[in-house]
Amino acid sequence: MEFLVASAIGILTAGGIYLTLRLRTFPVILGVSLLTYAVNVFLFASGRLTVGAPPILRDGVSTYTDPLPQALVLTAIVISFGMTAVVVMIGLGAFLGSDDDHVDDQPQTDEDRSEDAS
Repeated sequence: MEFLVASAIGILTAGGIYLTLRLRTFPVILGVSLLTYAVNVFLFASGRLTVGAPPILRDGVSTYTDPLPQALVLTAIVISFGMTAVVVMIGLGAFLGSDDDHVDDQPQTDEDRSEDAS
């Protein structure tokens, strides 16, 4: 179980870093989303992976799961959704303003404009 979760975190992190290093806006947004998913799974797994254990102490229960990572992940999901919405709007505004979605878009000089016109 732990190997599967650790592999999933590693794959999400690797995919997120790969997409974040792309030169277009949309893959960067997807990469940041994958990185937030990896962090959420890591936070969730930090509370001990136990199957069928209750998060609240009761009489007659010897093992329980920690509810704090669950609360942290729930909060992180809400924050990452808001952050993704803001980044999508910034990327959309940049695309509509310059008709290009390159992340490292350099401003054109007068020489570049004259070459584009010919």
